[in-house]
Amino acid sequence: MEDLSLHLLDILQNSIGADAKKIEIEITDSKKENLLRLKISDDGKGMSEEMLKRVHDPFFSTKGKKTGLGIPLLRQSAMECDGEFSIESMPDKGCTISATFRKDHIDRKPLGDLGSTIVAAILACPECHIRLLFRRISEEGKEDIFLFDTEEIKRELEDIPITSPGVLKFIKDLLSQLKES
Repeated sequence: MEDLSLHLLDILQNSIGADAKKIEIEITDSKKENLLRLKISDDGKGMSEEMLKRVHDPFFSTKGKKTGLGIPLLRQSAMECDGEFSIESMPDKGCTISATFRKDHIDRKPLGDLGSTIVAAILACPECHIRLLFRRISEEGKEDIFLFDTEEIKRELEDIPITSPGVLKFIKDLLSQLKES
């Protein structure tokens, strides 16, 4: 995958496929720690211990396919950049995936187009509650926070569907402004 937003899209599709109704995404871009962190949590079906053991295998999939490359490729991308990867899950309790990347590593992929990724997730599951917290930390430790929440947007829209073309364009343009420092 060319950028991290495509990895994120794959994980979001997994969450939606696991019947998640609430998906929380945290992205931390820390110059101070020289790290980029992704954390995706959902309230979907979750995974058994057996499934957790097999989820890193690219030839394992729960979707009836012969391969399941999303999680193994995200893990590989993190490890190639002196990062870390973890996955926690319990049946009926959801799943949390975390990946950390060293920002200045030559092999680290760019963050990519968050706007298109979130719009694709909204289109796939308009009833889902998607919350994105984007945290930027300067070398001095100054923290800037951006919060995007589909429930807040739906309240403001009242009778206008979140999947309306104008709304989706606004969301895409708004989130596409989120870039790494």
